[in-house]
Parts: sequence; C-alpha cells; structure tokens
Amino acid sequence: MAMYGANPEELTSLGTTLTRQIDAITQVMSTVDGAVNGTTWQGPARERFLDDWNGSFKQSLNALNEAFGLAGRDCVARSDELRRIMGASG
Repeated sequence: MAMYGANPEELTSLGTTLTRQIDAITQVMSTVDGAVNGTTWQGPARERFLDDWNGSFKQSLNALNEAFGLAGRDCVARSDELRRIMGASG
C-alpha cells in the first residue's frame, strides 16, 4: 500500500532548508563576481569565462534560486494546510 501525505514538521523543515539555499547561492554569485573583478586577468579566456558566467551560469543559478523559493514556500504552505486539516479532524 502506498503512503500519501507528509509530516507537517518535516515538510516545514524542508521548506525552510530550501529557502535558506537561496542565500547560499546568492553568496556564491557575489563571491565569484568579487573574485573575478578583483583579479588581474586579460585575454580571450577571461572574456569567454565572463560571457559564460554573466550568461548561462548566472541564469542557471538564478533559476535554481527561483525554484528553491517556490518549492520552499509550497512546502510551508502545504504543511500549514496539513496542520489545519489535522486540527479540524482531531
């Protein structure tokens, strides 16, 4: 028999964990930006890296941040709803 549902406390914890990753990813982007901008580096390799970094790499990290935010909020909302239902039926 398959189980459906979730433990509200664990679901809230998952939502919080996902949401906290946004800060970690934002910090990675800031750290890399600072390191690249603070490094004496000229030439085509730098330009290729910057093109990738400012293009697809940051876009992917921003998309990941958005996904973590949506999933985190969804987990917390579902947890709140489970608590409401469980309290109403208890």
